Amino acid sequence: VQLQASGGGLVQPGGSLRLACAASGSIFQINLMGWYRQAPGKQRELVADLGSGGITNYADSVKGRFTISRDNGGNTVYLQMNSLKPEDTAVYYCHLAQRGYGTWGQGTQVTVSS
Repeated sequence: VQLQASGGGLVQPGGSLRLACAASGSIFQINLMGWYRQAPGKQRELVADLGSGGITNYADSVKGRFTISRDNGGNTVYLQMNSLKPEDTAVYYCHLAQRGYGTWGQGTQVTVSS
């Protein structure tokens, strides 16, 4: 299984970015895809995840601002980030959990700064 993340960049406070993560390889029908982030000097934390059944889960810090979704095929997960704040600055990682195994994608840098 491989995860390819894209969409990071530099944005001003209040701006928006959309991250995408495409999964390839042996993807099972029942799985959980999500986004984590890690800021300098901090532990990696869950941002949002979305199960194959459609249930979403968000960190309190991003509720109402970020939206996680999947494409119709289910193998690409998106993270729409609106009203970005400087504290959202971090490396964002996508993650796939299935059948007891987890796979990480490469990180993509998101920087929110004026």
